Amino acid sequence: MAVSLHHIIVDAHDLPNLARFWCRVLDWQVLSEKEREVIIGTAPSAPTGICFMPVTEEKTVKNRLHLDLAPDDQAAEVERLIGLGARPVDVGQGDQRSWVVLADPEGNEFCVLRPRKNLVEFVD
Repeated sequence: MAVSLHHIIVDAHDLPNLARFWCRVLDWQVLSEKEREVIIGTAPSAPTGICFMPVTEEKTVKNRLHLDLAPDDQAAEVERLIGLGARPVDVGQGDQRSWVVLADPEGNEFCVLRPRKNLVEFVD
């Protein structure tokens, strides 16, 4: 039996706004927009997308799951993301880390890594 990652689900208060933020971050597009779900991805045929679903409760603790972004230029990407509406957050990561922790407009943390060669190696 084969299985693949289909969607990453993100709880949201303002689905269209958060979906559009992530579209700008990832250079993706809104693929489907309904009242109770907004799906984004590179194309309808893409293997994986992000689906935003409504919640009423407020976020109260650090995410148990987050996205890591791997840009070519970490400092430039952090600046761009802050310009899009992200903000720096402290989740106890300390100052000596190779990644930067940001939060999207609804407070979901994500990391901006230094450049990577592949899934396990940094660019030197």
